[in-house]
Amino acid sequence: MNRLVVMTVGKTHSGKTSFAKALEKRLPGSLVIDQDVQAEFLHTYYQQIVPREGPNLIKNALTKMIVEYAVDETASHVILSNSNRHYDGRRRLLNYFASKGLKTIIVHFDIPEAILMERIALSGRDTAILRTVSTFEQVLVQQQADDSGKAIATPGKGEADHLFTIKKEADTESAIQNILDIINEQKIKCTEG
Repeated sequence: MNRLVVMTVGKTHSGKTSFAKALEKRLPGSLVIDQDVQAEFLHTYYQQIVPREGPNLIKNALTKMIVEYAVDETASHVILSNSNRHYDGRRRLLNYFASKGLKTIIVHFDIPEAILMERIALSGRDTAILRTVSTFEQVLVQQQADDSGKAIATPGKGEADHLFTIKKEADTESAIQNILDIINEQKIKCTEG
């Protein structure tokens, strides 16, 4: 049976982490890798080496190491709970996973901005992991500004083996079921072959 990598793509508070945790509970042998966990770890224990400006290279390196270990040293399906909005970075990751024989799935969270703002207002999420801004409202504003840049791209068909889009909370269950169906189809092919 092929292993899966499920990559979430979306803005802050779009539901990526909730989706990843829900999928992990229902997809046996899966592992969630969430960059916010690495950011929190670094903030708690190594704050002095976290860059104040620019890319958070230490967080990215830590995440990369965890991803590579999960791919090379375990039999787990990998669920990446990151924003993954930059096309080039997403493409590099997808190519890496494909080269390792993993079936690639993108789950794109295309939630309206008004709903994201409501979620942020109701959220009790810790802002300690934020480096260049102090609130998640500012994160969203920054992401909205980034949308006009060429590096940000909505995932398209053909970018991964499968693409599912979540436009509202009710779409979450359908996306999870579709992913579970992919695994079940693979199991059937293995027993028939």
